[in-house]
Amino acid sequence: MSWLKSMMEKEPPEPESPIGTVVIGTLEPDMHETPKEMVRKALKRAGFKTVDLGKAVSSEKFASKAKEVNADIMAVSVNIKPAKENLPKLDQALASAGLKGKIILMVGGASVTKDDADAIGALYGKSKEEAVALAKKAIEELKK
Repeated sequence: MSWLKSMMEKEPPEPESPIGTVVIGTLEPDMHETPKEMVRKALKRAGFKTVDLGKAVSSEKFASKAKEVNADIMAVSVNIKPAKENLPKLDQALASAGLKGKIILMVGGASVTKDDADAIGALYGKSKEEAVALAKKAIEELKK
């Protein structure tokens, strides 16, 4: 029932001095919002500004929004196989937008593995705690 408790938690306040900006959403056609919401709230509590794109987000929308808000990190939730099959499309959208290698890409969810993440040059996390730790470490590296 801890998942239920975490979903019922209040929305964390916006950080006053964000340590970075994260664009977050589920990759199309994934409609599972619960895992993404858990990670989003954890990142927000950790001091990140989060821009929530919602569920079933196209690769192009991820890339254009990340560019628009000058995001440091893109966090993509992948919980079903058809969404996993869209990871190469996401990689291509980042390259087309000129973001490949300039934005930190993080993936997680029930349908992805570290190998899937490695294939597109993304960081991989299994839990909201790992997502926060990866994001903090990545931001530290970025600011060096």
